[in-house]
Amino acid sequence: MKIESLLSEKYIELHIEVATKEEVIDRMLSIASTHPGVKNQGKLREDVLKREMEMSTGIGQQIALPHTKTEAVSSPVLVFATLKNGINFDSIDNEPVQVVFLLATPEEMLAEHLKLLGRITRLAGRADVREKLMAASSSSEVLELFREEEKDFPQI
Repeated sequence: MKIESLLSEKYIELHIEVATKEEVIDRMLSIASTHPGVKNQGKLREDVLKREMEMSTGIGQQIALPHTKTEAVSSPVLVFATLKNGINFDSIDNEPVQVVFLLATPEEMLAEHLKLLGRITRLAGRADVREKLMAASSSSEVLELFREEEKDFPQI
């Protein structure tokens, strides 16, 4: 399992216009709603928001990574978006967010969940990758970037 194998063009949106953290999360959940792994959209929303209330998932370097382990999904769900304008996400570095990943995994996939969070953070945390993601003009360009960046990484 790699990032590029979890994503598809249907779950990537570029340069979306939102004004608040809540709007971003709602938009990401809306995109995820059609994913075949989502069993219960309401429970997924509840679990993502619960995790966000515990501590902001604005991880710094313009990245937000709302995530949850939940019974609301039967398989890993990953959604990616770039934002047209940076927004306040209560990030640890107080910088506005422009790159957002939403990750939801089944509760029993704790190890995979942690490894995916680590891989996303490691890749998107690189300035060159982040700049390419923000400059991408198509979903296929995003998928190709992850495919290229992960080619030497082991499967999760």
